Amino acid sequence: MASTLKINTLTGVTTAGSIAVTGEGNSTTTNLQQGLCKAWCVFAGDSFTTTLDTFNTSGGTDNGTGDYTVTITSDMATVNYATLNCKDDGTTNNMSTPNENNARTKATGSCHVMSTFMAGSGAGNNTKYDAVRMYVALMGDLA
Repeated sequence: MASTLKINTLTGVTTAGSIAVTGEGNSTTTNLQQGLCKAWCVFAGDSFTTTLDTFNTSGGTDNGTGDYTVTITSDMATVNYATLNCKDDGTTNNMSTPNENNARTKATGSCHVMSTFMAGSGAGNNTKYDAVRMYVALMGDLA
């Protein structure tokens, strides 16, 4: 028989902000809060003023061609969070990659991402360009 549980708030018994979830096969437990995406956004690569969807981000800055700063609404606890990025090039024949901009200092309230074209070992390698859409997700602990 199926059940439906309707609640507005989940609170841990031992620690209010910690809820353990039993994993597949009943062999491990996972902390629910640790497994959640803490912030994400989707924006047009040619202009950060066109934010298509967002969670815990408040827009950002277009620093120039293929270079963006995402502003995090509720800061991350440390700079040791994971930044996951992907993009839509609008074409199927470009080999390209989004990456965290290591030339800039990572912060708890923002992260930098870039869109670069990977042309192999030639002159076009790592050339920045504006993707059609950028997708950014942050994993880690909130402050």
